[in-house]
Amino acid sequence: MKTATLIFSAAVATVSSWGALAQETASPAPAALSLELNGAQPSDKGCRLTFVVKNDLGADLSKAAFEIALFNEAGVVDRLTVLDFKDLPAGKTKVVRFDLAGTDCGKISRVLVNSATECAGTGVEPAACMGKLKTDSKAGISFGV
Repeated sequence: MKTATLIFSAAVATVSSWGALAQETASPAPAALSLELNGAQPSDKGCRLTFVVKNDLGADLSKAAFEIALFNEAGVVDRLTVLDFKDLPAGKTKVVRFDLAGTDCGKISRVLVNSATECAGTGVEPAACMGKLKTDSKAGISFGV
């Protein structure tokens, strides 16, 4: 009976150490600024673009703004504009909407993030907003860098 208890205790200790080892060797998620084009709906002013943004850069952004290019259905750049996402706290997901006056949502075929015009925060490199940008679209419009 003592032998069985000893074997069981050794097995439990071994399994427990595997869990600890897995936690030690798991690498942290890479730092990223995730920007998702979540919707494009007609509004009284033109076209309302809805974005979901999550700051996983590991530091608060006091200011984040991006120049975007809107392409028409022929694939030609129709407009350049700057979207100001303002402050983006670390680890927080935020929904931001922009009304683009005089823009027909049905004629937007692609949205391109051209550059980060503002990327400021304590301990954040100015190039991080573009260099660590991850894009996605749920709006049926191509979106990326």
